[in-house]
Amino acid sequence: MFLGRHAHAVDAKGRMAVPARFRDALADGLVLTRGIDRCLALYPMAAWRPLAEKIDALPISDPDARTFRRLVFAEAVDLTLDTQGRILLPPELRAYAGIDRDALVVGVHTSVEIWSPERWASVSAALDDDGAEVAQRLASLI
Repeated sequence: MFLGRHAHAVDAKGRMAVPARFRDALADGLVLTRGIDRCLALYPMAAWRPLAEKIDALPISDPDARTFRRLVFAEAVDLTLDTQGRILLPPELRAYAGIDRDALVVGVHTSVEIWSPERWASVSAALDDDGAEVAQRLASLI
């Protein structure tokens, strides 16, 4: 389970340390891809496989489904942690998410989001402003 928010530096080669508490869950490999809100989405293989199967099952005749497949799969990369617990954030994905020297690693239960600090500040402010309203709308789903 991935929880919490962790600040990490991104080195000149694009490597970023994964929080130590997340590493065991990622030891069997991971997939990094575009997130929906201009962040990066990191999935352990155990979470990636069922998600990929659901996306793959979407009808190719649906233009929105094709777009979503491309969003998720086109820039996805298989990664493993190096001996120091780091991953390489490819330049294209860093540019998409606006990540330069610093990143925020945010646990979202079965996956991880990687944010630029500036974009996260905007999302965090929206959570402060709209969080209670969203929670009320979604309470019926729980």
